[in-house]
Amino acid sequence: MPGGRRGPSRQQLSRSALPSLQTLVGSNLSNGMSFRNRCCNSLGLSAPPLSALITPGPVRHARIPELPLDSGLLFEFQLFVYLLVALFVQYINIYKTVWWYPYSHPSASTSLNFHLMDYHLATFITVMLARRFVWTVASEVSQKNGGSSLRYWALITVRLSLLTLCGWVLCWTLVNMSKNHSVLNLLFLGYPFGVYVPLCCFHQEVAKSQTPPPDCEYSVEQQHPELTDTSFFRPRDFLFLLRENLREQFSIPPLMPTHNCPSHTQPNTPDLIRAEVEELKSDFNRRIKEVLFNSLFSAYYVAFLPLCFVRSTQYYDMRWSCEHLIMVWINAFVMLMSQLLPPSYCDQLHRSAAHLGRWQKLEPGSYSNTPQHLWTASTVWPQGVLVRHNRCLYKAVGPNNVALPADVSHSRFYFLFHKPLRILNLLIWIESSVVLYQLYSLLRSERWNHTLSLGLILTCNYYVLFKLLRDRLVLGKAYSFATSTNDLSLKTS
Repeated sequence: MPGGRRGPSRQQLSRSALPSLQTLVGSNLSNGMSFRNRCCNSLGLSAPPLSALITPGPVRHARIPELPLDSGLLFEFQLFVYLLVALFVQYINIYKTVWWYPYSHPSASTSLNFHLMDYHLATFITVMLARRFVWTVASEVSQKNGGSSLRYWALITVRLSLLTLCGWVLCWTLVNMSKNHSVLNLLFLGYPFGVYVPLCCFHQEVAKSQTPPPDCEYSVEQQHPELTDTSFFRPRDFLFLLRENLREQFSIPPLMPTHNCPSHTQPNTPDLIRAEVEELKSDFNRRIKEVLFNSLFSAYYVAFLPLCFVRSTQYYDMRWSCEHLIMVWINAFVMLMSQLLPPSYCDQLHRSAAHLGRWQKLEPGSYSNTPQHLWTASTVWPQGVLVRHNRCLYKAVGPNNVALPADVSHSRFYFLFHKPLRILNLLIWIESSVVLYQLYSLLRSERWNHTLSLGLILTCNYYVLFKLLRDRLVLGKAYSFATSTNDLSLKTS
């Protein structure tokens, strides 16, 4: 009626009569929790973690088959043969002749200008490229268990004889090259070794003296008590560094690290996972350093060093030689990556990343009405939880999360390895791009040296690409089957 009191409308009645889902579950999860977090920040208390209400499920790993992997001796032999072929191709590009001219022409007697080549330089490069193969042969011979002391000393003698022979050949070539070349050219022969020592020194200093990010609330003494000694932060002297490297070379190579799935019911599970991640991260960085140095070393001695000793009157195709240098580096990089990072090793990194998890940093004003918790190092946080760490808001991304929210290395580790086929797909993409580009160059080549060089290099690249595609096909089916099985078990439960 006009002027009378109106009753509540249907929309207002529906809003006021029915309690919200938040009220039924417990209003302390939102308003009370945000108020409690403000009080905890001021009083130094911690809110009860959400993992006490929601238990993270166990991490299920896929079981991959054992794929065949080349032995160390076989791989070093294949790499040595490939580098020899690449060196031969580079000499063809530099010292080619027009051999189809009539015999009356002086350049028609041979296909290459052999009189312009420096055989001492070719011998020096060959010995440098064979260093890994010779060292692997000596190591394989020395590590075999001998039945008697006579056989043991015979193996040691063979090993020392190989190393002495290589050293004598290097000295002989250096003495002969010093007679015909300047000191500046001779310095190019040992340039990679001058770079390797500072690289190793810097790597060891970083591994020993890693400090947490500036926004991390833990000090160096709390995270790494063994780093409080000031001797670790002193610069390493040259002789001490050489002794350490020689000791590592003569010792038995370390075994591949293993992954142990921890039980999330144990109180020290997060600490164990983070310790395992640190060990795997150090081992992965060591392998990447070895891959980068050896690939650059191979490309330097195969494709760059012969260009430094070319006479000023000698003409060669600079663009094609530089292109060959890049191709050799990429192919050596892919070959070393596929050998030092096999599928079983990448699967261990993936399993550890699945247990580690990742935190996504959010804006300070976002998610103000969502329950937030104080991050604790002894808690396994489920997916989707919001935590506060050092006055910053983070969201759990992985199924289980024990990573440090402010540690960038943990986020980088999870990004690289939470997908098990990421590295393999990257290698396949790189090698496929190289093969397609070389096929395109082969179709457009008009010179005989280009056709011969591309044909020889493509033969080696086909084998590398075949192994990568074989591993990708098998592992893709294994991981997809494991994913479908986990989804089916979740639907059934």
